[in-house]
Amino acid sequence: MDLGLDGEDQWWFNLVTQQVEKGPGAPNMERMGPYATKQEAEHALATAAERTEAWDADDEKW
Repeated sequence: MDLGLDGEDQWWFNLVTQQVEKGPGAPNMERMGPYATKQEAEHALATAAERTEAWDADDEKW
């Protein structure tokens, strides 16, 4: 996913530390992102849960 940002301006949610990081940091396999804003990164887990719930509902329709 290319957000048109260089690595220094991207935000990530670290799955190991449960903290938001900006720029290069932990290996990407330990992080969710990149996100354009800190707020988006802070809500990474909630966003993922909402998307999973929506996909599960769509699967049930099939």
